[in-house]
Amino acid sequence: QVQLVESGGGLVQAGGSLRLSCAASGGTFSSYGMGWFRQAPGKEREFVVVITWSGGSTYYADSVKGRFTISRDNAKNTVYLQMNSLKPEDTAVYYCAAKGSGGSYYYAFNYDYWGQGTQVTVSS
Repeated sequence: QVQLVESGGGLVQAGGSLRLSCAASGGTFSSYGMGWFRQAPGKEREFVVVITWSGGSTYYADSVKGRFTISRDNAKNTVYLQMNSLKPEDTAVYYCAAKGSGGSYYYAFNYDYWGQGTQVTVSS
């Protein structure tokens, strides 16, 4: 069983930056692909970005490409999401999730473990 705890959310003005962290415990962190999803009020949870277990590959949603950067530190059991040039449409609860083998990275139902989420609010 893997426990995930996100932190780093908050309120920021448009154009600003935030860095989210997701700390994992209770499992073999380095064996999981780690993704970030987000959910805005009244909308479905959507894929943001994923990093493979080794950190060798990353995949971004088009809406965040060039602005967000995912990284992981397997020694610290932590994954990070650096968010720059934030826009009001980035406002959402951000969730990190751990995915074992099998299934597409892009679909939430393929992820095995989820954090509780952290709120990101971008004001215009």
